[in-house]
Amino acid sequence: MDFAGAYSTDNLKFLLDGLYITLIVAFISIILSFVIGCIVGVIRYSAIPVLSPIMFVIVELIRNLPLLLIIFFIRFALPEVGIKLGLITAAIAALTIFEAAMIAEIVRGGLTSVDKGQIEAARSSGLTNFQTLWHIVLPQGLRRMVPPLVSQFISLLKDTSLAVVISLPELMHNANIVIGHGYSYAIPTLLLVALIYFSVNFLLSMLSRRLETKTV
Repeated sequence: MDFAGAYSTDNLKFLLDGLYITLIVAFISIILSFVIGCIVGVIRYSAIPVLSPIMFVIVELIRNLPLLLIIFFIRFALPEVGIKLGLITAAIAALTIFEAAMIAEIVRGGLTSVDKGQIEAARSSGLTNFQTLWHIVLPQGLRRMVPPLVSQFISLLKDTSLAVVISLPELMHNANIVIGHGYSYAIPTLLLVALIYFSVNFLLSMLSRRLETKTV
């Protein structure tokens, strides 16, 4: 095990460059998937004729496909029909599509968990369906969604490593290149990468606990 060689200035900078790409892809994917997932989740919860069943089919289809297949499809299949995306854009698109489907189910479940008695009381007091959703259902549902949402975001961050298959220069991709310079770099490099992933995900977990505490 060559810790000194693995942790040379050039290698550490190379790994940090990969971490930067990982965080950028994860951050953008989290924002986009959260927005899309919330919209789709609300549509599913609202049981809108025609639209809700369509969303159900799309969500279930995506949720039951492996993320790796979606990454391959966007990167290699879409160019066949004239849609060519760059590495980072393709990774973000794949992660957003996959995670939005997961988040949509979390949102729908969180909204469904709100006591129906409160909804009926709100409706009987003269609130419209939208007002009931906005003032009664969403505030309570969102509080209950915090832990599963953060868990999903942590999964998304780790799933960025799957983009190594399309040569996205993220953390694992760059780690593989460092290891390729010498097998004695393998254990030190992988230990450092594991520490980085753990640190970032642990911070997200701590944030989740603080948010959960504040919303109780």
